[in-house]
Amino acid sequence: MDVRALDGDAPATIAALLPGFRETMRRELPADPPVTAELLARLLQRRHGADRVLLAAFDGTEPAGIVKLGLDLADPDGPGHGSLWVFPGFRRRGHGRALVDAALAALRERGRGPLLVDAPRGEAADGFAALVGARRTAVNARNRLALRGPAHAALAAAAARPVPGHGLRRWADRCPDDLVHSYTRAWGALDARVNGQAKVREPTVEDVRAREAEAARAGHRQYVTAAVGTDGDVVAYSTLFVRASPMADAGETFVVPDLRRRSLATWVKADLLLTAARENAHLAVVQAFNETSNAAVIALNRRLGFKTDSHWATYALEDLEGSPR
Repeated sequence: MDVRALDGDAPATIAALLPGFRETMRRELPADPPVTAELLARLLQRRHGADRVLLAAFDGTEPAGIVKLGLDLADPDGPGHGSLWVFPGFRRRGHGRALVDAALAALRERGRGPLLVDAPRGEAADGFAALVGARRTAVNARNRLALRGPAHAALAAAAARPVPGHGLRRWADRCPDDLVHSYTRAWGALDARVNGQAKVREPTVEDVRAREAEAARAGHRQYVTAAVGTDGDVVAYSTLFVRASPMADAGETFVVPDLRRRSLATWVKADLLLTAARENAHLAVVQAFNETSNAAVIALNRRLGFKTDSHWATYALEDLEGSPR
């Protein structure tokens, strides 16, 4: 058994890890479509404003599991946040513990901590966390929306209720030049951390363009619907990432504080989902992860027809080198 550092942006890495990761997700999330190379590439890529640690445990020549961490470059003492998976067929052989130790060592070398790992909540994750001395710090709900059938009518009804004094702008991949400065300001007001990504801090137009290019490199199209005021400025927006799969990933939904509780979020997100479904015949379901403490976002998703199908926990582990765990 050995643990090696890999380049998550290299096609050879994706090809080597895809079979094991696909089988892992098939067991953990049996109702989901098979994992695609594009999805794994998106999960492993280095994100704008962040560094990345990708370590793989090998059993001989076969990958037995991985740990992927994102490191916010603007927070040099901060955590490494990501995920750890041991592939089926290699469990209960010490690979998980080896990956934890290697991840802690990588963070120690960089003067960072703690180690934060997201995993499906359940007996297996809780048991492993207890074994290595980790504590659960947050719980996220995974919500799914089937775009066809009854949900479509509900989305259409929500999208057909415009908010007075506002209009909609839509785009895919690249924000229009006449809107990008306003969109950048709105994005900069977002205050939400995402697993493995840098926290938004006074972004520039160049940051917006870098994020758009990042999605494209991993084979994803970023769809955006934004609400604009009478002055043409963005006051609300919602994002969605579509790939060559029946399932897409919801991004962020944001409304400027002064205009909240006016149904802007419902309007823009409903329109976004309808637009993406209309332009992508293969698209059948959208998944969204939300902290269970974020009542506003959970209520928004319920209004649009999302249903919770599982819960994911974040586990934190401090580096206790030299101390028993």
